[in-house]
Amino acid sequence: MFIISLAFFAFTDDKKPPTHGDDIDAKTLAAAKRGLQYLAQKQNPDGSWNCKIGYKLSEEYIGEDGEDVGITALAGMAFLASGEVPGRGKYGKVIDGALGFVLDCVREEDGYITKNGTRMYSHAFATMFLAEIYGMAPKEEIKEKLKRAVNAIVCSQNKEGGWRYQPIPADADLSVTVSTLQAVRAARNVGISVPKDTIERATQYVKKCAAFQTQNGSFLGFAYQPGEIYQTRFTFPLTACGIVSLCSAGEYGSKAVEDGVKDLERRMAGKIVPGEMMMPMPRWGDYHYFYGHYYGVQAMYQAGGQYWDNYFPSLRDEIVRNQLPDGSWQDEIGKNYATAMACLILQIPLEYLPIFQK
Repeated sequence: MFIISLAFFAFTDDKKPPTHGDDIDAKTLAAAKRGLQYLAQKQNPDGSWNCKIGYKLSEEYIGEDGEDVGITALAGMAFLASGEVPGRGKYGKVIDGALGFVLDCVREEDGYITKNGTRMYSHAFATMFLAEIYGMAPKEEIKEKLKRAVNAIVCSQNKEGGWRYQPIPADADLSVTVSTLQAVRAARNVGISVPKDTIERATQYVKKCAAFQTQNGSFLGFAYQPGEIYQTRFTFPLTACGIVSLCSAGEYGSKAVEDGVKDLERRMAGKIVPGEMMMPMPRWGDYHYFYGHYYGVQAMYQAGGQYWDNYFPSLRDEIVRNQLPDGSWQDEIGKNYATAMACLILQIPLEYLPIFQK
C-alpha cells in the first residue's frame, strides 16, 4: 500500500538526475545480490535464460517454457546495473554468455532479434542490452549487429509513429513503443545513428496517447493507444510508459511528463477524478506488477524529490519482503523474468546503467 502526499513537480535546470544511492541500504543490496546469484545459477550453457514465452489472454498468461532472448537481455542488464562488466569480475562470464546468446539471435536477413517466437518487446530489450554492452566494450561485431537491430526498429515504425508486437509497420501501442524508444535512445547514447524523424514521430505518437477527460479537462493518464475511450485502459503502468517514452525522446520537462507524474502520484494516493473508474496500483502478485513498476521506478527516478521519496522506499521494501528463500522472485511469466526485473528495480539508485539516467 502506497501512502503519499502531493508535492510540487519540477526538474532541475541542469537536467541531471538526483543521486539516490542512500536508498540502497544493506538489506536491499543483499537482496539484489542474492537475486543475481540465483540468476547466475539458472543461466543455460548457451548463455540464455528460460522463461514462459507467450501472451496474456484475459487474466491468464499463456505460453511454453523456452530460451527467451528478451529475458536474457533483462537478466544481463540486471548484472550491469549492479556494476558488473563484461569479461571481468565475479559475473564477467555470465554477462559474456548473455551477450553471445543475444548476438546469435540477431536475424541475418533483417536484424530482428528473436528466438522461439519472441516478439518486439524482446527485440527492444535485446537492442538496449547490446547498446549498454557496446558502451562498455566497443567491439565491431557488437556495433554491426546493434546497427542492424536499430535499423529493424526504424523500418518497423508505423505511420502513426509507434510500434507493435511484430516488426511490421501496421499497428502500434504504447507498451511496445516505450521499449523501442528506450532501445534507440540507448543506441544513440553510444553513437549509433537514429533518424531524427523516427524520434519526432514516436514522440508525437506518445503525446497522442495522453488523454484528458472531456467534461472538466482533468488528466486521465496515458492510454494504450491514441483515442482510447475505455477508462480501464488508463493505468499506472501505461502512464509510467508514457513518461519514460517522452524522457527517452529528451522531453524531460514537457507538460505531458509533468501531468503524467502527477497522475502516478494521484493513483498511488487513490484520488479519483469525478466520473473516473479508478484502476488500482499494481499489487503484489498482479500480472503487471513488475512491468508496471519497472517503468514506474524510472519515471519517479526522473522526477526525483518527494515523488521519488514517496514511491521508492515502499516499493523497495515490498519487493525485498517477498523474495523467496532461494533468492528469486516469482510471477506468472516465470522466476527468471521476475528476478531480473526485481534486481533492476532495486538497483536503479546505483546509477550504473546510462539508460536509466537523464
